[in-house]
Amino acid sequence: MRLRLPHAPYVANKIAIDLAKSGFVTLTKGVEAVAKVAQEIIEEELKKELALEDHVREIIEENEDEIEFMLADPKQLFWMIKKRLAPEYDVILNFEDRFNHLSHKILDYLYEEDLIRYTVPENKVKNIIFNAIEDYIKMYDEIEDKVFEKISNYKRKLVPGSEEFELVFQKMYEEELRKRGML
Repeated sequence: MRLRLPHAPYVANKIAIDLAKSGFVTLTKGVEAVAKVAQEIIEEELKKELALEDHVREIIEENEDEIEFMLADPKQLFWMIKKRLAPEYDVILNFEDRFNHLSHKILDYLYEEDLIRYTVPENKVKNIIFNAIEDYIKMYDEIEDKVFEKISNYKRKLVPGSEEFELVFQKMYEEELRKRGML
C-alpha cells in the first residue's frame, strides 16, 4: 500500500510514539515536536509524488488521441511514464527503498535539530522509524475494515462519500488508532 497525504499525521504520530517508547531514544522537545517534523517530511515526500503524477496525467492527456489510436493501455502507460520521470522528481518508486529513504531523512533532521538523542547505533533508531511506517501500513487496511463494519451496523445508514460519513469515519478511525496506541 502506498502512503497518501491524509495518512501523514497518523504515521508521524506513530513514529514519535515508537521513538519515545523505545527506551533508548530521548525526545528533547517532546512527542509533538517529533511528530510535527516527521509529518512535514512525509508530506514533502508525498507532494513530490503527487507533482510527478500530475505531470504524467498531463502527458497522457496531451497524447490521448495517439494513445487511443495505438490501443495502448492507459494504466500501463501511466506507470511507464511515472517510472521514467521519477528520478527527475526525486521520487523512489520501490516502497521498501522509499520508506528506508524517508526513515533516514526523518532521523537526520530530528538529530540535526536536536529533537532526539540516542547512544545506540543510528541504524537501530532508523529501524524504529522504518518499522513504524510499515506497521501503520499493515494496520491501515485492518483498521479501515473494522471502521467500515461499525458504520455499516449503524441504525441510520450513512452514504459513503457524504460529509457525514467522512466525519464519522474519521472519528472512528482515530478512535481505533488510539486503542492501538498510535495516537
